[in-house]
Amino acid sequence: MNQIPQMLDVIIIGGGLAGLSSAIHLSKYNFSVLLIEKNNYPKHKVCGEYISNEVLPYFEYLGIEVFDLGAQKINKFELSTTKSNILKCDLTLGGFGISRYAIDNALYKKAKSNKVQTLQDSVIDIQFFNDEFLVTTKNNNTYKSRVVIGAYGKRSSLDVTLDRNLIKEKAPFLAIKTHVKGDFPNDLVALHNFKGGYCGVSKVENEIINLCYITNFESFKAFKDINEFQEKVVFKNTYLKSIFNNSISVFERPLTISQISFSNKSPVENHIIMCGDTAGMINPLCGNGMSMAIRSAQMASQFIIDYLQGKITSRLALEKAYQKSWNSEFRIRLKVGHFVAKLFSKNQLSEVLITIIKWFPKLLPKIIKQTHGKVMIIK
Repeated sequence: MNQIPQMLDVIIIGGGLAGLSSAIHLSKYNFSVLLIEKNNYPKHKVCGEYISNEVLPYFEYLGIEVFDLGAQKINKFELSTTKSNILKCDLTLGGFGISRYAIDNALYKKAKSNKVQTLQDSVIDIQFFNDEFLVTTKNNNTYKSRVVIGAYGKRSSLDVTLDRNLIKEKAPFLAIKTHVKGDFPNDLVALHNFKGGYCGVSKVENEIINLCYITNFESFKAFKDINEFQEKVVFKNTYLKSIFNNSISVFERPLTISQISFSNKSPVENHIIMCGDTAGMINPLCGNGMSMAIRSAQMASQFIIDYLQGKITSRLALEKAYQKSWNSEFRIRLKVGHFVAKLFSKNQLSEVLITIIKWFPKLLPKIIKQTHGKVMIIK
Protein backbone atom coordinates (compact mmCIF):
# COMPACT_ATOMS: atom_id res chain seq x y z
CA MET A 1 0.00 0.00 0.00
CA ASN A 2 1.27 3.45 -0.96
CA GLN A 3 1.99 6.01 1.74
CA ILE A 4 -1.19 7.70 2.88
CA PRO A 5 -1.16 11.51 2.61
CA GLN A 6 -0.94 13.51 5.82
CA MET A 7 -4.31 15.09 4.99
CA LEU A 8 -6.90 13.20 2.94
CA ASP A 9 -9.91 14.62 1.18
CA VAL A 10 -12.24 11.81 2.29
CA ILE A 11 -12.11 8.85 4.67
CA ILE A 12 -14.83 6.25 4.17
CA ILE A 13 -15.53 3.93 7.09
CA GLY A 14 -17.01 0.68 5.85
CA GLY A 15 -16.56 -1.13 2.55
CA GLY A 16 -20.04 -2.39 1.74
CA LEU A 17 -22.27 -1.20 -1.08
CA ALA A 18 -22.48 2.42 0.07
CA GLY A 19 -18.83 2.80 1.05
CA LEU A 20 -17.42 1.20 -2.10
CA SER A 21 -19.79 3.09 -4.42
CA SER A 22 -18.81 6.40 -2.81
CA ALA A 23 -15.11 5.52 -3.05
CA ILE A 24 -15.36 4.83 -6.79
CA HIS A 25 -17.48 7.93 -7.42
CA LEU A 26 -15.11 10.26 -5.56
CA SER A 27 -12.03 8.71 -7.14
CA LYS A 28 -13.34 9.67 -10.58
CA TYR A 29 -12.72 13.29 -9.52
CA ASN A 30 -9.15 12.54 -8.38
CA PHE A 31 -9.77 13.21 -4.69
CA SER A 32 -7.57 11.41 -2.17
CA VAL A 33 -9.81 8.70 -0.69
CA LEU A 34 -9.05 6.16 2.03
CA LEU A 35 -11.53 3.33 2.56
CA ILE A 36 -11.27 1.47 5.87
CA GLU A 37 -12.96 -1.94 6.05
CA LYS A 38 -12.47 -4.56 8.76
CA ASN A 39 -13.15 -7.60 6.53
CA ASN A 40 -11.39 -8.86 3.42
CA TYR A 41 -12.97 -9.59 0.02
CA PRO A 42 -14.81 -11.55 -1.22
CA LYS A 43 -17.16 -12.30 1.67
CA HIS A 44 -20.74 -13.49 2.07
CA LYS A 45 -23.07 -11.24 4.07
CA VAL A 46 -26.55 -11.65 5.53
CA CYS A 47 -28.63 -9.84 2.92
CA GLY A 48 -31.74 -10.24 0.77
CA GLU A 49 -29.60 -9.81 -2.38
CA TYR A 50 -32.32 -8.21 -4.48
CA ILE A 51 -31.68 -4.76 -6.00
CA SER A 52 -34.18 -2.47 -7.72
CA ASN A 53 -33.36 -1.44 -11.29
CA GLU A 54 -33.29 2.19 -10.13
CA VAL A 55 -29.52 1.83 -9.61
CA LEU A 56 -28.56 0.42 -13.02
CA PRO A 57 -27.57 3.80 -14.57
CA TYR A 58 -25.39 4.54 -11.54
CA PHE A 59 -23.65 1.17 -11.71
CA GLU A 60 -22.97 1.85 -15.38
CA TYR A 61 -21.48 5.22 -14.41
CA LEU A 62 -19.26 3.50 -11.83
CA GLY A 63 -18.13 0.95 -14.44
CA ILE A 64 -19.97 -2.06 -13.02
CA GLU A 65 -21.90 -4.36 -15.39
CA VAL A 66 -24.01 -6.48 -13.06
CA PHE A 67 -25.28 -8.87 -15.73
CA ASP A 68 -21.71 -9.70 -16.71
CA LEU A 69 -21.34 -10.84 -13.10
CA GLY A 70 -24.28 -13.23 -13.51
CA ALA A 71 -27.06 -11.10 -11.99
CA GLN A 72 -30.55 -12.45 -12.61
CA LYS A 73 -33.20 -10.16 -14.12
CA ILE A 74 -36.30 -10.09 -11.91
CA ASN A 75 -39.70 -8.75 -12.97
CA LYS A 76 -42.20 -10.80 -10.95
CA PHE A 77 -43.18 -10.67 -7.29
CA GLU A 78 -45.18 -12.84 -4.95
CA LEU A 79 -46.18 -12.44 -1.32
CA SER A 80 -47.68 -15.05 0.99
CA THR A 81 -49.14 -14.92 4.49
CA THR A 82 -48.51 -17.25 7.41
CA LYS A 83 -51.47 -19.34 6.20
CA SER A 84 -49.91 -19.56 2.72
CA ASN A 85 -52.49 -17.25 1.16
CA ILE A 86 -50.64 -15.75 -1.82
CA LEU A 87 -50.57 -12.67 -4.04
CA LYS A 88 -48.69 -12.25 -7.31
CA CYS A 89 -47.91 -9.26 -9.51
CA ASP A 90 -45.44 -7.90 -12.04
CA LEU A 91 -42.70 -5.51 -10.89
CA THR A 92 -43.11 -2.36 -12.99
CA LEU A 93 -39.57 -1.09 -12.44
CA GLY A 94 -38.05 -4.52 -11.93
CA GLY A 95 -34.79 -5.48 -10.35
CA PHE A 96 -32.05 -8.08 -10.28
CA GLY A 97 -30.61 -10.68 -7.96
CA ILE A 98 -26.90 -10.80 -7.18
CA SER A 99 -24.95 -11.98 -4.14
CA ARG A 100 -23.05 -9.61 -1.89
CA TYR A 101 -20.09 -11.94 -2.43
CA ALA A 102 -20.07 -11.02 -6.13
CA ILE A 103 -21.15 -7.37 -6.15
CA ASP A 104 -19.03 -6.21 -3.20
CA ASN A 105 -15.97 -7.89 -4.68
CA ALA A 106 -16.57 -6.30 -8.10
CA LEU A 107 -16.94 -2.86 -6.51
CA TYR A 108 -13.78 -3.42 -4.46
CA LYS A 109 -11.77 -4.36 -7.55
CA LYS A 110 -13.08 -1.29 -9.37
CA ALA A 111 -12.14 0.94 -6.41
CA LYS A 112 -8.61 -0.50 -6.37
CA SER A 113 -8.26 0.00 -10.14
CA ASN A 114 -9.34 3.63 -9.60
CA LYS A 115 -6.44 4.08 -7.14
CA VAL A 116 -8.62 4.22 -4.02
CA GLN A 117 -6.42 3.50 -1.01
CA THR A 118 -7.81 0.74 1.19
CA LEU A 119 -6.99 -0.38 4.71
CA GLN A 120 -8.15 -3.57 6.46
CA ASP A 121 -8.71 -2.28 9.99
CA SER A 122 -11.48 -1.16 12.35
CA VAL A 123 -12.17 2.45 13.29
CA ILE A 124 -12.52 2.94 17.03
CA ASP A 125 -12.77 6.73 17.29
CA ILE A 126 -13.52 9.83 15.21
CA GLN A 127 -12.77 13.32 16.48
CA PHE A 128 -13.70 16.58 14.77
CA PHE A 129 -11.96 19.88 15.52
CA ASN A 130 -10.50 22.82 13.60
CA ASP A 131 -12.75 21.82 10.68
CA GLU A 132 -11.01 18.49 10.14
CA PHE A 133 -11.39 14.88 11.24
CA LEU A 134 -8.97 12.69 13.13
CA VAL A 135 -9.76 8.99 12.64
CA THR A 136 -8.19 6.37 14.92
CA THR A 137 -8.11 2.65 14.13
CA LYS A 138 -7.82 -0.49 16.21
CA ASN A 139 -4.23 -0.95 15.02
CA ASN A 140 -3.31 2.45 16.54
CA ASN A 141 -3.14 4.31 13.25
CA THR A 142 -4.49 7.85 12.91
CA TYR A 143 -5.55 9.63 9.74
CA LYS A 144 -6.75 13.15 8.98
CA SER A 145 -9.36 14.15 6.42
CA ARG A 146 -11.61 16.98 5.34
CA VAL A 147 -14.70 14.75 5.12
CA VAL A 148 -15.72 11.43 6.70
CA ILE A 149 -18.40 9.11 5.34
CA GLY A 150 -19.89 6.58 7.76
CA ALA A 151 -20.93 3.45 5.83
CA TYR A 152 -20.19 0.77 8.41
CA GLY A 153 -23.59 -0.94 8.49
CA LYS A 154 -26.58 -1.51 10.70
CA ARG A 155 -24.98 -1.31 14.12
CA SER A 156 -21.40 -1.01 15.38
CA SER A 157 -19.36 -0.36 18.49
CA LEU A 158 -18.47 2.90 16.76
CA ASP A 159 -22.08 3.99 17.30
CA VAL A 160 -21.43 3.73 21.03
CA THR A 161 -18.29 5.88 20.73
CA LEU A 162 -20.27 8.46 18.74
CA ASP A 163 -23.12 8.30 21.32
CA ARG A 164 -25.76 7.79 18.65
CA ASN A 165 -29.35 7.52 19.83
CA LEU A 166 -29.90 4.19 18.10
CA ILE A 167 -27.71 2.49 20.71
CA LYS A 168 -30.34 3.33 23.35
CA GLU A 169 -33.07 1.66 21.29
CA LYS A 170 -33.90 -2.04 21.40
CA ALA A 171 -32.47 -4.17 18.59
CA PRO A 172 -34.76 -7.18 18.82
CA PHE A 173 -34.37 -8.88 15.44
CA LEU A 174 -32.25 -11.74 14.13
CA ALA A 175 -31.58 -12.50 10.44
CA ILE A 176 -30.51 -15.82 8.95
CA LYS A 177 -29.29 -16.42 5.40
CA THR A 178 -28.28 -19.42 3.33
CA HIS A 179 -27.64 -20.24 -0.32
CA VAL A 180 -29.20 -23.34 -1.83
CA LYS A 181 -29.63 -24.99 -5.21
CA GLY A 182 -33.04 -26.11 -6.37
CA ASP A 183 -36.00 -25.26 -8.54
CA PHE A 184 -37.00 -21.58 -8.41
CA PRO A 185 -37.82 -19.13 -11.23
CA ASN A 186 -34.97 -16.84 -12.29
CA ASP A 187 -37.30 -13.84 -12.75
CA LEU A 188 -39.12 -13.98 -9.39
CA VAL A 189 -38.57 -12.42 -5.97
CA ALA A 190 -40.81 -13.81 -3.23
CA LEU A 191 -41.58 -12.76 0.33
CA HIS A 192 -43.15 -15.49 2.43
CA ASN A 193 -44.42 -14.68 5.92
CA PHE A 194 -44.35 -16.97 8.93
CA LYS A 195 -45.29 -16.34 12.56
CA GLY A 196 -42.97 -13.62 13.86
CA GLY A 197 -41.05 -13.09 10.63
CA TYR A 198 -40.72 -13.43 6.87
CA CYS A 199 -38.32 -14.85 4.31
CA GLY A 200 -37.08 -13.38 1.02
CA VAL A 201 -36.37 -15.76 -1.84
CA SER A 202 -34.67 -14.96 -5.15
CA LYS A 203 -32.07 -16.27 -7.57
CA VAL A 204 -28.56 -14.83 -7.72
CA GLU A 205 -25.65 -15.80 -9.98
CA ASN A 206 -24.68 -19.41 -10.78
CA GLU A 207 -28.24 -20.77 -10.39
CA ILE A 208 -28.08 -20.21 -6.64
CA ILE A 209 -31.19 -19.38 -4.59
CA ASN A 210 -30.75 -16.89 -1.78
CA LEU A 211 -32.92 -17.56 1.27
CA CYS A 212 -32.83 -14.83 3.91
CA TYR A 213 -35.30 -14.50 6.76
CA ILE A 214 -35.74 -12.22 9.73
CA THR A 215 -37.48 -12.94 13.01
CA ASN A 216 -37.84 -11.68 16.55
CA PHE A 217 -34.90 -12.95 18.61
CA GLU A 218 -37.08 -13.63 21.65
CA SER A 219 -39.28 -15.94 19.57
CA PHE A 220 -36.25 -17.68 18.12
CA LYS A 221 -34.73 -18.34 21.59
CA ALA A 222 -37.62 -20.67 22.44
CA PHE A 223 -36.07 -23.30 20.14
CA LYS A 224 -32.81 -25.19 20.52
CA ASP A 225 -31.38 -24.35 17.10
CA ILE A 226 -32.08 -23.06 13.58
CA ASN A 227 -33.30 -26.44 12.33
CA GLU A 228 -35.93 -26.76 15.06
CA PHE A 229 -37.08 -23.18 14.51
CA GLN A 230 -37.48 -23.80 10.81
CA GLU A 231 -39.35 -27.08 11.29
CA LYS A 232 -41.75 -25.72 13.90
CA VAL A 233 -42.23 -22.12 12.73
CA VAL A 234 -40.89 -21.28 9.27
CA PHE A 235 -42.27 -24.39 7.58
CA LYS A 236 -45.82 -23.59 8.68
CA ASN A 237 -45.76 -21.59 5.46
CA THR A 238 -46.09 -24.36 2.85
CA TYR A 239 -44.21 -22.36 0.19
CA LEU A 240 -41.17 -22.05 2.43
CA LYS A 241 -41.38 -25.69 3.47
CA SER A 242 -41.35 -26.76 -0.17
CA ILE A 243 -38.39 -24.53 -1.10
CA PHE A 244 -36.24 -25.60 1.87
CA ASN A 245 -37.09 -29.30 1.63
CA ASN A 246 -36.55 -29.52 -2.12
CA SER A 247 -33.19 -27.80 -2.30
CA ILE A 248 -29.57 -28.61 -1.47
CA SER A 249 -27.58 -26.28 0.76
CA VAL A 250 -24.51 -24.59 -0.73
CA PHE A 251 -23.32 -23.20 2.60
CA GLU A 252 -21.86 -25.51 5.23
CA ARG A 253 -23.98 -23.64 7.77
CA PRO A 254 -26.32 -20.61 7.61
CA LEU A 255 -25.03 -17.10 8.29
CA THR A 256 -26.64 -15.15 11.13
CA ILE A 257 -26.68 -11.58 12.36
CA SER A 258 -28.38 -10.32 15.52
CA GLN A 259 -29.17 -6.97 17.15
CA ILE A 260 -31.02 -5.64 14.12
CA SER A 261 -33.11 -2.53 14.64
CA PHE A 262 -35.25 -0.35 12.38
CA SER A 263 -35.22 2.64 14.70
CA ASN A 264 -34.79 6.13 13.26
CA LYS A 265 -31.26 7.37 12.60
CA SER A 266 -29.82 10.63 11.36
CA PRO A 267 -28.01 10.95 7.99
CA VAL A 268 -25.56 13.43 9.55
CA GLU A 269 -24.08 12.97 13.01
CA ASN A 270 -20.99 14.56 14.55
CA HIS A 271 -20.40 16.14 11.11
CA ILE A 272 -20.07 12.64 9.60
CA ILE A 273 -22.04 11.99 6.38
CA MET A 274 -23.87 8.71 6.98
CA CYS A 275 -24.75 6.36 4.09
CA GLY A 276 -26.56 3.06 3.62
CA ASP A 277 -27.81 1.20 6.69
CA THR A 278 -25.71 3.54 8.87
CA ALA A 279 -28.08 6.38 7.91
CA GLY A 280 -31.34 4.45 7.90
CA MET A 281 -32.56 0.92 7.32
CA ILE A 282 -35.75 -0.03 5.51
CA ASN A 283 -37.58 -3.10 6.69
CA PRO A 284 -36.43 -6.08 4.57
CA LEU A 285 -40.09 -6.93 3.88
CA CYS A 286 -39.86 -4.16 1.25
CA GLY A 287 -36.77 -5.73 -0.27
CA ASN A 288 -34.94 -2.58 -1.31
CA GLY A 289 -32.27 -1.80 1.27
CA MET A 290 -29.43 -2.47 -1.19
CA SER A 291 -30.80 0.08 -3.64
CA MET A 292 -31.16 2.65 -0.88
CA ALA A 293 -27.53 2.14 0.16
CA ILE A 294 -26.32 2.68 -3.40
CA ARG A 295 -28.59 5.68 -3.97
CA SER A 296 -27.43 7.31 -0.73
CA ALA A 297 -23.80 6.84 -1.83
CA GLN A 298 -24.50 8.64 -5.09
CA MET A 299 -26.26 11.46 -3.27
CA ALA A 300 -23.51 11.90 -0.66
CA SER A 301 -20.75 11.76 -3.26
CA GLN A 302 -22.33 14.48 -5.38
CA PHE A 303 -22.66 16.86 -2.43
CA ILE A 304 -19.15 16.09 -1.19
CA ILE A 305 -17.71 16.77 -4.64
CA ASP A 306 -19.49 20.13 -4.73
CA TYR A 307 -18.13 20.91 -1.25
CA LEU A 308 -14.53 19.95 -2.05
CA GLN A 309 -14.69 21.95 -5.29
CA GLY A 310 -15.99 25.02 -3.44
CA LYS A 311 -19.46 25.00 -5.01
CA ILE A 312 -20.92 24.37 -1.55
CA THR A 313 -19.19 27.01 0.54
CA SER A 314 -19.45 25.69 4.09
CA ARG A 315 -19.63 22.43 6.02
CA LEU A 316 -22.99 23.47 7.50
CA ALA A 317 -24.37 23.98 3.99
CA LEU A 318 -23.05 20.54 2.96
CA GLU A 319 -24.67 18.83 5.93
CA LYS A 320 -28.01 20.62 5.48
CA ALA A 321 -28.10 19.88 1.75
CA TYR A 322 -27.39 16.17 2.25
CA GLN A 323 -29.83 15.82 5.14
CA LYS A 324 -32.60 17.55 3.19
CA SER A 325 -31.99 15.44 0.09
CA TRP A 326 -31.76 12.20 2.11
CA ASN A 327 -35.04 12.90 3.89
CA SER A 328 -36.76 13.84 0.64
CA GLU A 329 -35.60 10.62 -1.03
CA PHE A 330 -35.98 8.08 1.77
CA ARG A 331 -38.21 9.29 4.60
CA ILE A 332 -41.45 8.17 2.92
CA ARG A 333 -39.87 4.87 1.85
CA LEU A 334 -38.91 4.13 5.45
CA LYS A 335 -42.34 5.05 6.79
CA VAL A 336 -44.11 2.89 4.21
CA GLY A 337 -41.71 0.04 4.95
CA HIS A 338 -42.28 0.21 8.68
CA PHE A 339 -46.05 0.48 8.22
CA VAL A 340 -46.28 -2.49 5.85
CA ALA A 341 -44.07 -4.62 8.09
CA LYS A 342 -46.18 -3.77 11.12
CA LEU A 343 -49.37 -4.75 9.32
CA PHE A 344 -47.97 -8.09 8.21
CA SER A 345 -46.65 -8.84 11.70
CA LYS A 346 -50.28 -9.27 12.76
CA ASN A 347 -51.33 -12.61 11.31
CA GLN A 348 -55.11 -12.12 11.18
CA LEU A 349 -54.79 -8.61 9.78
CA SER A 350 -52.39 -9.75 7.06
CA GLU A 351 -54.94 -12.34 5.88
CA VAL A 352 -57.57 -9.59 5.63
CA LEU A 353 -55.14 -7.36 3.73
CA ILE A 354 -54.37 -10.09 1.22
CA THR A 355 -58.10 -10.50 0.61
CA ILE A 356 -58.57 -6.75 0.12
CA ILE A 357 -55.64 -6.54 -2.29
CA LYS A 358 -57.05 -9.46 -4.27
CA TRP A 359 -60.24 -7.44 -4.67
CA PHE A 360 -58.23 -4.37 -5.68
CA PRO A 361 -55.15 -5.78 -7.47
CA LYS A 362 -53.77 -2.35 -8.44
CA LEU A 363 -53.02 -1.64 -4.77
CA LEU A 364 -49.98 -3.93 -4.57
CA PRO A 365 -47.98 -2.34 -7.44
CA LYS A 366 -48.70 1.08 -5.90
CA ILE A 367 -47.35 -0.02 -2.52
CA ILE A 368 -44.24 -1.50 -4.16
CA LYS A 369 -43.68 1.72 -6.09
CA GLN A 370 -43.48 3.64 -2.79
CA THR A 371 -40.39 1.64 -1.75
CA HIS A 372 -38.64 1.05 -5.08
CA GLY A 373 -37.80 4.59 -6.15
CA LYS A 374 -37.22 5.85 -9.68
CA VAL A 375 -34.43 5.22 -12.14
CA MET A 376 -31.43 7.34 -11.09
CA ILE A 377 -30.50 10.40 -13.10
CA ILE A 378 -26.71 10.64 -13.36
CA LYS A 379 -25.32 14.16 -13.52
